Amino acid sequence: MQKPIVAVVGRPNVGKSTFFNKLIGKRLSIVDDTPGVTRDRIYAECEWRNIPFIIIDTGGIEPDTKDIILSQMRIQAEIAIETADVIIFMVDGRSGITAADREVADMLMKTGKKVLLIANKIDSAKLPEDFYDFYEFGLGEPIAISSTNMLGLGDVLDLIVENFPKDLGEDDDDETIKIAVIGKPNVGKSSLVNALLGEERVIVSEVAGTTRDSIDTPFTHNGDKYVLIDTAGIRRKSKVEETIERYSVIRAISAIERSDVCLLMIDAIEGVTEQDKKIAGIAHEAGKGIIVVVNKWDLVEKDNSTMKKFENDLRVELPFMLYAPSVFISVLKRQRIFNVIEMAKHVSEMCALRISTGQLNGVLSDAILMNQPPSDKGKRLKIYYATQVGIKPPLISFKINDRELMHFSYSRYLENKIRAAFGFKGTPIKFVFREKGDENND
Repeated sequence: MQKPIVAVVGRPNVGKSTFFNKLIGKRLSIVDDTPGVTRDRIYAECEWRNIPFIIIDTGGIEPDTKDIILSQMRIQAEIAIETADVIIFMVDGRSGITAADREVADMLMKTGKKVLLIANKIDSAKLPEDFYDFYEFGLGEPIAISSTNMLGLGDVLDLIVENFPKDLGEDDDDETIKIAVIGKPNVGKSSLVNALLGEERVIVSEVAGTTRDSIDTPFTHNGDKYVLIDTAGIRRKSKVEETIERYSVIRAISAIERSDVCLLMIDAIEGVTEQDKKIAGIAHEAGKGIIVVVNKWDLVEKDNSTMKKFENDLRVELPFMLYAPSVFISVLKRQRIFNVIEMAKHVSEMCALRISTGQLNGVLSDAILMNQPPSDKGKRLKIYYATQVGIKPPLISFKINDRELMHFSYSRYLENKIRAAFGFKGTPIKFVFREKGDENND
């Protein structure tokens, strides 16, 4: 099911990041940081009233000079407009209205999306004299909160989930494979889409970020139905180039959520960059099928071991997704581009693969015989049985005697054995461990 997206928008120093971090610190987040994936997390998966959603923090911008504040705020507002289902417009409740606040409010008024006006930094029941000036934005009643003191956060979360679109969980066609083409700007995403479709469906340019919006294009290949989602880049603006990579992550989130399989495009000349790792981490944590597509392979000087070396580099740089296959292509010369589609079909099938409980436990029994479970202080881990309880991604529930005894290394060993037996190529596998006697149902 597609998760709704919430964007937190506002000028610098109104408390956006504090609000975001308080939600995560309150253990609303159900996504753990994957080591080596992201350095500065700007999104998190949250849950409130049993409704999962994604929250994006657009904070962290520190302009060097005042003359670029509005241009940077405009970028934030545009991204919120394009991506979010609900927008939180945060203002400083103590300092009153500023020109930057008005700029963002005017843009948000035109979106047609639900905007919640949040006045932060109000630490008592007594409201400032100019509090009701915020009504002039025309965005409804301002809601007073204090992120620092965690006052009013529950009320805001209630309003957020009440305003989610009602049709996000509906799937148009279960037989259609939705493929998101993701990656940093200017790696050839739009060029690949155009080459696959055989037409100039999206604008292609040497300038990073020509594509402004995520573009969905249905097509058929060998009788199978697909939708290609070409994720947007970001226009370059003077003095804000450093923020471009950050925002390409935000734009990727929505496309990833709507997809079955993600094509992570890597520039063969540049290799894996920090930005590639961030975008890969989002797809991995979302449980999507992933294929690493190495573009511009025609520009690489090669010998007999070049591809093997590059594959080894991928494993080193992306150790959290060793399951992802790689395809080496040249969009310019149309080399192996349709191999990508054939691989996407296979990965989609793997994401939806179901294994019977009997087959699964047969493999686990052999694995346990070959490598005994770990023990601690004389107590050994016991695995009573396992069963697959979900797909997209495959979710396997284990009944065990003690969670503390299930070391990461042994969990990885079991995953490797399951993959060796059943494939699951291109898809993450999620494990959940339940102790004998747990009341929770599988």
